[in-house]
Amino acid sequence: MFSQPKIDCHHHVIDPVQYPYPAESTYQPAGPEVGPAAYYEQVMQAYGIRHSVIVQPTSAYGFDNRCLLDTLARNKGRHKGVVVVPNDVSSETLAQYKAQGVVGVALNAALLGPERFAKVDTLMERLAELDLFAQVQVKDDQLLALLPLLQRTRARVLIDHSGRPDASAGLQQPAFQALLSLAGNGRTFVKLSGLSQYSKMSSPYTDAQPYQLALLQAFTAENCMWGTDWPFLRARQHMELGTVLTTFGEMFPSASDRQQILWETPRRLFGFTA
Repeated sequence: MFSQPKIDCHHHVIDPVQYPYPAESTYQPAGPEVGPAAYYEQVMQAYGIRHSVIVQPTSAYGFDNRCLLDTLARNKGRHKGVVVVPNDVSSETLAQYKAQGVVGVALNAALLGPERFAKVDTLMERLAELDLFAQVQVKDDQLLALLPLLQRTRARVLIDHSGRPDASAGLQQPAFQALLSLAGNGRTFVKLSGLSQYSKMSSPYTDAQPYQLALLQAFTAENCMWGTDWPFLRARQHMELGTVLTTFGEMFPSASDRQQILWETPRRLFGFTA
């Protein structure tokens, strides 16, 4: 597992020394939550991560994507990015982001509320025209409010952290069943990541694992990917990437599934080479 080539499809680059938090930030990571690009390069080397998708941390940097974009510019081809933008962002600005290695836009309903994104059809159409992903993060039953949008959009949709279901409500909870209903539409993909984000237990988060197994069965490995969530913002307990990888390996023992989730699916969807 540790040496197997892999693509980390969800992590952050956080460097308040070089890129101070804007005044309007709602959360300012500190201590072990700070993760400069140079530090992450060491993480990649230690754990067999060949490529990554850097996700703009909405709470820390908001619309200030400079840290992410500068990291992409310094490491051309190794990373892709997911930015945070206003809902009325222009097609021209999105095209400029794409030219710099951006593959999607984050819609963080878990943080900002689903009502902020329920009627962003114009944004979704612009994303579709540019073949950019709408990366959607929801929690508990929030997906229900966004389901009509996700059903009617032409844009490709990437669900963060397995939809962050209520781990105590069971697989039949309406929001999780709604997520499963999006499987097979050819434009919805899922990150099998973030167990700690919705588990009510400590590692290895056994109450959260059945949801990822159900998603794999519904979406198949060809539409699933994995991410570390490094450097583990707002974690309830100390987290080690080695433990995250070990848990993933125990959950998904099939070598072919691992190869697809860790490498083939993200390589195909995000255009990584070598």
